[in-house]
Amino acid sequence: MATTKPKDPMELEALFEHALKDMYYAEKKIYRSLPKMIKAANDPMLKEALSAHRDETQGQIEALEQVFELIGKRPKAEKCDAMDGILEEATSLLEDFTGGAANDSAIIFSAQAVEHYEISRYGSMHAYAVQLKMKEAAGLLKGILDQEYAADKSLSALAEGQLNAKAA
Repeated sequence: MATTKPKDPMELEALFEHALKDMYYAEKKIYRSLPKMIKAANDPMLKEALSAHRDETQGQIEALEQVFELIGKRPKAEKCDAMDGILEEATSLLEDFTGGAANDSAIIFSAQAVEHYEISRYGSMHAYAVQLKMKEAAGLLKGILDQEYAADKSLSALAEGQLNAKAA
């Protein structure tokens, strides 16, 4: 009777590479999705914030490509089911709330779901890079993480400062 050898567990470096491919896919998908949110937004400040974040997202894609280069890998995207689900829900909300008083609040609701996912992933990836002594990669990922925190804070300020009140 032949026995099969149990699969060796993957190491942290493999998890880091998986996360990198996952977020490369996610950022590219976000970049392609933002124009729809920008077009649907009514508030000029929200349009401006989303447009600025689209430009920032392009820079994040480039930073991820630099991380791939640092680890000696070709940039490659791996399907991110979580981001696909978040963006699918965002599309549904845009359809449901476009034209209504809560339109811009629904856009922020969706955009913050994206930001929170990114914050969780980039926080972990930064920690992995630090643990793996990938100093330059850690710096690039920390830069992206800081941008995601700033985007989330900006969206909260817009929502709490004026847009949610307009929707009420």
